[in-house]
Amino acid sequence: MTPLTAFADALRDRPLLFEPVPPSLRSSGARVSRYTDQLLELVREVPRVDALNVPELVDENHEGRPYYRSGDIRAFARTLASAAAREVVINKVVAHLPSVEALEAWARETVELGVRNVVLVGGSSRYIPYPGPPVIEANRVSGPVLQRAGGHLGNIAIPQRTGEAHRMVAKTKAGASFFTTQILFDSDAAIRLVRDYDRRCRESDCAPATVLLSFASITEESDAEFVQWLGADLPERVARSILEGEEVGAGSRSVENAVRVWEEVRTGYVPSPAGVPLGVNVEQVNQRHLAPAGELLRAFAQRLER
Repeated sequence: MTPLTAFADALRDRPLLFEPVPPSLRSSGARVSRYTDQLLELVREVPRVDALNVPELVDENHEGRPYYRSGDIRAFARTLASAAAREVVINKVVAHLPSVEALEAWARETVELGVRNVVLVGGSSRYIPYPGPPVIEANRVSGPVLQRAGGHLGNIAIPQRTGEAHRMVAKTKAGASFFTTQILFDSDAAIRLVRDYDRRCRESDCAPATVLLSFASITEESDAEFVQWLGADLPERVARSILEGEEVGAGSRSVENAVRVWEEVRTGYVPSPAGVPLGVNVEQVNQRHLAPAGELLRAFAQRLER
């Protein structure tokens, strides 16, 4: 079974993805090398990981213009894929591309560079007229390019956003085979989203894509503030229980909370016969949080053992 076929199978059987933070543009070569070695050591310790999901780090100013903190992540992703013998996924914010034609050219170049799985991401504000295409149009343009190379197309799901299941069905019909959610610390919105997506898929006669629930460890107040800035819904009661608890450290309490949320979504969602496949995406908050991310990754590797 080829790696691409294995990844396709994994998407239907409780996939586990690890989302490491890519090096910043300002990192020296020696620092990037040391950090890459640390990532590879962790991945080798956790053979259950199906793919590495590399995000694009980009900020926007008030006009929506991008500032890229990670640069072009494709070379870094390929290095990880080759050394770790894992499938790789990269994220791309399509809103900042200058045109539809530029997106198609980027997709073709990406495939030529050996990267076949991509998560397409929209802009951060619905009020900014971005030059790049909306995600659904981007799916239709780049999806066939990736699929001809045997790859897979993904998008982001935001459980708290009104009408999200309807958007997910439209993106699925446009070619998405999986979604990664925003970081979760509570199960309520995720359960509602998966139920609604399942129902709408059945009503639309549309095979559902895999939904990967995203989790991350927080160990201090600044982590909580950062994930909230990223858009995560972190209830105050959950933040306090993780950061101010006793007996074990905050990292371990983050793991306990993430596993609890996973189990609540898994058991709270009763799938239809052709229901929504669920999986996990473990995110690393920042480069210095590799150890807490590793603890969370190992916990889910055991929980999702095939």
